[in-house]
Amino acid sequence: MKAKLLNVLTVCVVTLVVLSPGLVVFGIIWEQHLELVKSQNLASEVNKTSTNASQTEGTHSSQTSIQSSDRNVVDQMLTVTEQYKFATILQWFFLLTPICIGLGILFYDRYLVHRAAVLKEQVEMLERLWRQSIEQ
Repeated sequence: MKAKLLNVLTVCVVTLVVLSPGLVVFGIIWEQHLELVKSQNLASEVNKTSTNASQTEGTHSSQTSIQSSDRNVVDQMLTVTEQYKFATILQWFFLLTPICIGLGILFYDRYLVHRAAVLKEQVEMLERLWRQSIEQ
């Protein structure tokens, strides 16, 4: 049973090692894609703002429109930054969770082997003491 579990764990770790470079490359490409989409959205927002500002008559109303559009751009950038941070946290979570589970299983198995060896030693010592007490 333990051998099968160790084999499954080994296959999982090797698979993770083989697939992790692909996941890292996918993550980098996805980040660049998100940055491209963000820049396209900001460019379209600036274009909308400039057309709205040119159509609006009066300096006060155009300044108010530009200030509100600047706030919108800043809010969008903060939202994109938060999404980027969340995506990075998720990537690390999905990468580290299988590794941690595998290491936990491996260390627990080693701990059980150690406990069995200590118990066996104690039993052997008690048997020797019992034999000595019978002989006397």
